[in-house]
Parts: sequence; structure tokens; C-alpha cells
Amino acid sequence: MNDNTDGTTGAPTRRDYMKYGGTVVGGGLLAGCSDLAGQSEPGSSDESDGSYSVTMAPMGEVSFDSPPESIFTRLTHHAGMAFALGRGNDVNAMHASDYYDGLWNQFIERLPGVTLDWSGLYSSWDPDEEMLYDLDSDIHLADPASVNALDSWDAADIEEIGETVSPWFGNTFSDRHNEPPTEWVDRYEYYTLWELFEKVAAVFREESRYDALETIHADLLATIKENLPPEEERPTAVLAGMSDIESIYVYALKSPGFLTAHMRPLGPIGALGDDISANNTIDMEGLLEADPDVIFALGGMSPQTDMLQIREGLGNHAVGRELSAVQNDRVYAQGARYQGPILNLFQLEMTAKQLYPAKFGEWPTYAEGPYPEIPEDEQLFDRQAVADIIAGDH
Repeated sequence: MNDNTDGTTGAPTRRDYMKYGGTVVGGGLLAGCSDLAGQSEPGSSDESDGSYSVTMAPMGEVSFDSPPESIFTRLTHHAGMAFALGRGNDVNAMHASDYYDGLWNQFIERLPGVTLDWSGLYSSWDPDEEMLYDLDSDIHLADPASVNALDSWDAADIEEIGETVSPWFGNTFSDRHNEPPTEWVDRYEYYTLWELFEKVAAVFREESRYDALETIHADLLATIKENLPPEEERPTAVLAGMSDIESIYVYALKSPGFLTAHMRPLGPIGALGDDISANNTIDMEGLLEADPDVIFALGGMSPQTDMLQIREGLGNHAVGRELSAVQNDRVYAQGARYQGPILNLFQLEMTAKQLYPAKFGEWPTYAEGPYPEIPEDEQLFDRQAVADIIAGDH
């Protein structure tokens, strides 16, 4: 493996202790395409010098001499993974940090002793290259292919940051299995949310935390599978952005990718079918034609969203009041689709209760505030156990 240099003096870079394995290839693209084959383990170590490497598409094999400390992120599935590993407060950038700080803390309220503060972080949806130098992060926990898809970034920019600041390590197009930019297609691979989390855990040498959380996740999925009613008894549902009830954004419930990682295991019937394209909207008449049994309001758990106003708006609408979900009080708040592992646990629980209260216990009527308190004997996973894992007390 070749150490990165600054390209002028041959001296080690500022991040010499973290470097890409393999060789940088033409066009400024990252190395490691061929390294993806035969790499089944999330991480491997060289005991002779303490270094280790983790392989994930689209980066290939990335080598480290020690776990990263300061963490740049763009999207919250990556930030949520850092949080799950006890590193949430080491995140120095993320998209819409104040919004997601408020939303995440609605759930974290139910994890004893766990705190998180993402407020005021640099908003990194379309990051400025100079800001990445200023942040001087130990790792860019972000997908270089998704950054390269931005008009403001090209492959040379991606390479420069990876060489002179710190590596990129992330995967975003697994969100709904969209195709990455052309120059990344041959090296791309899609992962589940928890497969991505396992890779990220290996980067931080936190495999034991991952194992402990994955055990809880597997037990939760087993509980769901054991109690899931047959398909003919399941309600129809719509997942929607309800900020404007005259033009409602609707999202697929069962599309491939981690955006529906809290929906697919529960098998709701999509009232609009399963072939819903991105940025698809529907008016109230179209929604009534589908007439879902359940309406999920995306982002309804955010402090910035007024669920009472959404329900009243539907109930007072000449067409909306005819909806079965409205008449039967089955308009429910949801959280976020870029959820990370901890929110995935909560959202699996809440969605199970919202869809199948007879099987998983009633979901309390929610209007505002943190995730509702669920009686301990009706909780589908152990909050204290999750809090202990995040705190490193497992």
C-alpha cells in the first residue's frame, strides 16, 4: 500500500496516520475497486504495526493507524452511526444540524443518561472545500460518490481532500439503490443499514458495540416476524410529507434501500402501490381515491412539526375528512428515513404499534414532545441496554 503524500515534497500529509490503501488511479478517482472482491470481513489488522483497514464500496480498502476522533458527516444515517458508537458529540458537521438535533433528541429522551448536541454544526449538504480544510476532520464519514454528484465538486476535489485532510468513508446510494455518477458505477455496491453500520463500527474499532446493538436489533426483528399478521389482515398505508396537504409528497413503503428499513419488516400494504418515484406528489382527491387505512406523517416527531395542526387540517378539509385514516384516528407521526441504527430501533417499535396495535400494543396518541413513554412490559426493546451500549457499559 502506498502512503499518501502532498504531491509536491513527498512529505507525509497531515493525516498520514490514516491513508487510503491501494493506488490512486486516473481521473482523480479513489483506489480500491479490485479490493472489493473477496473482502468478507468488515475490518482486518496488521498486528506488526497496529494498523488496520476496512473495505467498503465505493472507497475500496481504507487503512487506519488509530480510530478517528473528529468526524465530518453529511447525512444523518452516518451521524447516527457515530452516535450509536458513543461518538455522536464528535460529529462536527451535518446537513440541517439544528433540525436533526431536535428530531434525534425526541428519541434520545427515552435513553437514560444519554445526551447529544448537534445544534449549530456546519451545514454540510453541499460542503465548501475550504471549510473541510478548516474543520480538519480525522475522517469524512460521507460517500465520496454522492459528494461528487454535486455540481460544485469533481473527482479531483474528492481526491485532494482524501489525500491532504483525511479519508472518505461512507455509502449513500444504498438509501434507495439509485445509480451513482458514471465514474463510480463499477465500484459501487449496495448495503443494508446494519451492514453499513458494521463497516463504520470497524473503522472506530467498536465491533463489540456493534455486536451488542445488532443482537438487540435481531431480537426485535424476530419479535416482529413472530407476531406479524398474515398479509390479508394488514392495513393499507401511505408515508407522506404533510407540510402542504394540497400537494402531498408520498414515499414508497417497500422500496429497496435503508430508507424503508423500518417499514419493510412490518409489511404494510402500500395504498399507492410500491412503484412511487422520488419527489412524487398527490393531491387530496388522489389520496382519497387510494384511501389508506393509515397515514404516516414523515417528520411528525420533529419539534418543528405540529401534528395536531396536521390532524386538524385533514379533519377540516372537505375531502380530507372523508379519508378512512382520518375518520379512524390513524394519522401517525414518523421520524426520519436517514435514520441510523438507534432511530431504526425506535421506528421499528413505533411503526409496529401504529400498524398492529392488537399484536404489539397501542401507540399513544402523539401531538408533540419526545417519544412517548411506553409501559415497560409493552416495550419491544430494552432502553437501558441500548443506553449502556452507547455509553460503553456493555
